[in-house]
Amino acid sequence: MPQPERILDPTASPEAWFGHEIRLRRKARGYKTAGALAAHVQVSVDVVLKVERGEYRCPQDLAARLDEVLETDGLFARAWGMTFGDADKRPVDADGTPARRGERTRGTQGGRMLGAGDPTALIRSPDPVERRAFLAVGSLAALAPLELTRLLMPVGPPPVPERITRNEIDQLLDIAGGLQGWDNAHGSGGLVGELAGNCMRWAVSLLSADCPAALRSDFLAAVARLGLVAGTSQFDICRHEEARVAFKVAVECAEEGKHWHLRAKGYSFLARQAIWIGDGDDGLTNAEKGLVRSDRLTASEQAMLHTARARAFAKLRNVQETLAAVGAADDAFAQRRPENDPPWMAYYDETQHNGDTAHALWDLSVGVDGHNPTPAAERFRTVVRGHAPAFVRSKAISCTKLAALVMLKGDPREAAAIGHRALDLGGGLTSRRASEDLRELGGFASRHPKVQEALALRERISAGLPS
Repeated sequence: MPQPERILDPTASPEAWFGHEIRLRRKARGYKTAGALAAHVQVSVDVVLKVERGEYRCPQDLAARLDEVLETDGLFARAWGMTFGDADKRPVDADGTPARRGERTRGTQGGRMLGAGDPTALIRSPDPVERRAFLAVGSLAALAPLELTRLLMPVGPPPVPERITRNEIDQLLDIAGGLQGWDNAHGSGGLVGELAGNCMRWAVSLLSADCPAALRSDFLAAVARLGLVAGTSQFDICRHEEARVAFKVAVECAEEGKHWHLRAKGYSFLARQAIWIGDGDDGLTNAEKGLVRSDRLTASEQAMLHTARARAFAKLRNVQETLAAVGAADDAFAQRRPENDPPWMAYYDETQHNGDTAHALWDLSVGVDGHNPTPAAERFRTVVRGHAPAFVRSKAISCTKLAALVMLKGDPREAAAIGHRALDLGGGLTSRRASEDLRELGGFASRHPKVQEALALRERISAGLPS
């Protein structure tokens, strides 16, 4: 039976009042459950519940979406400043609750995976994103040489030159490459996420001015490439609306320029994001959109999209279709020819393929009674052994997932040792996705109250992740 909703006390704190108002307005608009509302504001059910209970610092962009969906005429956008606007003066974790008055925060390093830190909202792009709204024929933007200081601390947008040149296209590609390297090595919290958001806003603003016809296709490809990288960055710090918009911009630019490989990558990211926030149906739709005209795609790209299908089916707890999609991904990967792949697919090697399919099998292992966890565990072990230092975030996340699986289905002492390794690997990351996985591991460890090693791991996680 569903649990009754917790009684809220709007007088307990400003955050409690804010959450109480959301619940009142939600029910008034006919959303009987938090899950029904979550689907419309594009966050997980857990986020809505925690915001309603005053346990979670509502992101500013979510407040705006709540106003739109609940038709509250800007109530939550206005109240956000009074409720959360002074958050920098209070110890707070973007994934959890503010520290209680009079209580010191633990000695964590701000911006790290185990510490506090949440960059401000970054991308404010067209809503809804429609191709013709910003991609008129013969109407592309000219952009100036990049000034990083103005993107990091913008007083106004960088100046726009009269016409775009090859130099500006190269700059967009260089930015995308640099951001991707920083994101893989350090996560996207703090400066990396802020730079990604500002660069994406800058790129989107360019899509309404002129561009020489001879450069138009390359310019669209460069904007699409930056959209993929910036979207991944926002996804990593759980800025889901900003990530979704960036990925959609990338897909629209790729389709307009007939860049099928970039289009496939964009739909893969849209699928992965939807799956991560719990929307398996939307994830499956995007994965299958990416596979349209799969004859234009390389074997690696087909494997990538079949893996997204597998993860969507696993989220929907469809065992047969999940295993079939994993099989299709494996078959496609067996035909891989790296020399045929576009440059941005170089990361999709055997290690990455094992990691992506392992996530699908992990969902079955923890979500379906009696499902064999061994295949997921074996693939995660391959990832932990194989990932190069440049992909420290992926390695740390896979290590955490392996620890959680073993903690739930195997020897908690072995799981604790793997978990400590994951913490060591990810100590320098600024990744909210990684920190969420650690919270989950800590919860699984708490199921073994008599195992000292599991308790020690849980205490180490708790010491680094504010409660």
